[in-house]
Amino acid sequence: MGTDTKGPKPVASPASSVAASEIFDVDGSPISGDSLEYAVPESRKIGVTGAVFLILNKMIGTGIFSTPSSIFASTGSVGVCLLMWAVAGLLTLSGLSVFLEFGLAIPKSGGEKNYLERVYRQPVYLVTSVFAVQIVLLGFSAGNSLAFGRYVLLALGYDLPDGWPARAIAVLCITFVVFLHSVLPKWGLRLTNALGVFKVLVLLLIVFSGFAALAGHRRVPDPHNFDDMWSIEKGDGFGGGGAYAYATALLQVVYSYKGWENANYVMGELKHPKRTLSIAAPLAVVGVTILYVLANVAYFAAIPKAELAKSEVIVAGLFFRNMFGESAAARSLPALVALSNIGNVLAVSFTHSRVNQELAKEGVLPGSKFWASIKPFNTPAASLLLHWIVTVIVLVGPPPGPAYNFLVNLYTYPGAWINGLVAGGLIYLRLSKTEEWSSPWRTWLPVIFIYLCLNIFLAITPFIPPNDDWNADGYPYYAFPLVGTGVLGLGAVYWVVWTKVLPRFGGYELVAEKVLDETGAEVVRYRKLSARNVPSSEGESSERDLLLRRGPTAGASADHGSYGAIH
Repeated sequence: MGTDTKGPKPVASPASSVAASEIFDVDGSPISGDSLEYAVPESRKIGVTGAVFLILNKMIGTGIFSTPSSIFASTGSVGVCLLMWAVAGLLTLSGLSVFLEFGLAIPKSGGEKNYLERVYRQPVYLVTSVFAVQIVLLGFSAGNSLAFGRYVLLALGYDLPDGWPARAIAVLCITFVVFLHSVLPKWGLRLTNALGVFKVLVLLLIVFSGFAALAGHRRVPDPHNFDDMWSIEKGDGFGGGGAYAYATALLQVVYSYKGWENANYVMGELKHPKRTLSIAAPLAVVGVTILYVLANVAYFAAIPKAELAKSEVIVAGLFFRNMFGESAAARSLPALVALSNIGNVLAVSFTHSRVNQELAKEGVLPGSKFWASIKPFNTPAASLLLHWIVTVIVLVGPPPGPAYNFLVNLYTYPGAWINGLVAGGLIYLRLSKTEEWSSPWRTWLPVIFIYLCLNIFLAITPFIPPNDDWNADGYPYYAFPLVGTGVLGLGAVYWVVWTKVLPRFGGYELVAEKVLDETGAEVVRYRKLSARNVPSSEGESSERDLLLRRGPTAGASADHGSYGAIH
């Protein structure tokens, strides 16, 4: 797992950027190439407040406004529902602790990419390729963009849950977000922060309205949901689902917390990254956990059980109606949820585009030189464009119905395998005496095991047959996890094509050199190398071996840069 015997050797140079660019071919002549500098201005770096709202905006989407209905329908118990939301928050904190240990030890943008590469170093680039395919193909913002379109239409008085009008608004939504982050990055972050504040205020309104409901101030009779809150009932539309229903309910609750790792993706753009992440991430996750549990208490304080379980609209809509009647406050809820959705799109687009750029900077993506570019606005506009392309394809490609819902929901599943590998990798680093692992943050070993078990649960549960219809969602229950796992397998296929097939038939390599210049700015230069004279037996040398030996940066510390190859 941790041995590093063959493949591209890490190199770097603390010297000037000119010196760092001196890479020599086998005849002793320097190889020409282009350079791209990735220095983020201090004025655009993100502080604690901005990092908190990057996490909040991804965590708080539509889930807390709608998911409680299906959770109660599966369990039939008020107490069990509240316990699940609290337990899911604690499980999320276990994952956060794992990511803090990695993130503070490797304070670079890219998130799981960096953590997986630290552990699974052989075969070279295999784990990177698997992660790249998953994050590029499934890291889209189609779900929340479409939800934005739907709730905008509902706010305007139309009842169009899906269809081309909603999709057209969704395309406009992602286009606006990508344009803002590309051309006016400061305003993109300001809007992200403003919508983060707005989401917290909406949840606080629900929480304090719930306190009022508990005190008897509501438009409907007391539902008496807390009289025997731990009883497990079977009623009209809820309860009786068995162990499978409980497992899927916990699955849904855990996914409602998704997004807690968002700041890890942009460590390179945080002010004082170690300090910022160690404060912002726990603050955001603990705050969201408290708000989620109290929001569910509010829902149960104002909505009868049968009405909650059979809700065909968002639960928050029922709550506002029962608290305020058919008032302006209740009718404005779709607009509030729409703003929550676009906040999620802003946060996801900002961070995932940085991950795409990190992959491109190391030559992992086809056309990496273009996707890594920061021209013309000194922003990752090209990688934002990649995010836009994948999102729009998902929005306009599939027909409405089960096929579309399947594709939009698919992005969550492979993450369980990725995070399981991260947790298992940290256990290996901690137990291995040869790795010499150290980090400013230390996670208690049983907590890492808990997080590993959580991800095994998330990966295995969808393969368990349901008690009722196997095709209830319009497709076989096993299609969802099977295709999700297949996406990871596609990453392995991509690795074979990229590192084995194309070099053999293409006859060239394009090397990406990542270094730091004297200012501390990261510089990436791309070099085209001939792939002739590949050693056929031990003792022979290829051009690449000679280049690595003769280049002036050879032998420097591995902490600052690396060679990668784009074929």
